[in-house]
Amino acid sequence: MGVGPWVGDWPQDDRLDPELLRDGDRRNVVDAYRYWTVEAIRADLDTRRHPLHVVIENWKHDLNIGSVVRTANAFNVAAVHVVGRRRWNRRGAMVTDRYLHVEHHPDVDDLVAWAQADGVPLWGVDNVAGSVPLETARLPRSCALVLGQEGTGLSDEAVAACGTTLAIGQFGSTRSINAGAAAAIAMHAWVRLHAGHS
Repeated sequence: MGVGPWVGDWPQDDRLDPELLRDGDRRNVVDAYRYWTVEAIRADLDTRRHPLHVVIENWKHDLNIGSVVRTANAFNVAAVHVVGRRRWNRRGAMVTDRYLHVEHHPDVDDLVAWAQADGVPLWGVDNVAGSVPLETARLPRSCALVLGQEGTGLSDEAVAACGTTLAIGQFGSTRSINAGAAAAIAMHAWVRLHAGHS
């Protein structure tokens, strides 16, 4: 995977990393970003981020956050917000957290204060009573998808903070699906409505 050292005269471009040009670029980035510095990639992504935020509660050190961050990077969301514990397992993110914005909120009240200040509606993702089907919901262009802790789902405080809670259609015997998978499905539902196709 990746490309080897640059062959020929080095290009004159401030976005390029001299060490990557010299040694090759084995990172998991799209070809358009080969040899670019992390800072240059992040700055370029900032020019075209989607107005979608992803929130995950982290009361018991949820191991799914890395997976959620990696998927959020793939969809170029505005930011990932972690509510609860500041520390999370970054291994699953596979360094994609370097290319997007990860914000921390100590509790749901702080998340709500941010959402109200920025005018971003909170939409829960959980199969709790009163949830509406994700498959038929019309997500707004600017919003934050709020996911609960793996196993326990959204806290009562988070459900109360969300104007709407969405349930992903399931047809088997399990009560719920993995939080990382639920986040990917919900983000893709937003993408289908608002991001277009390329």
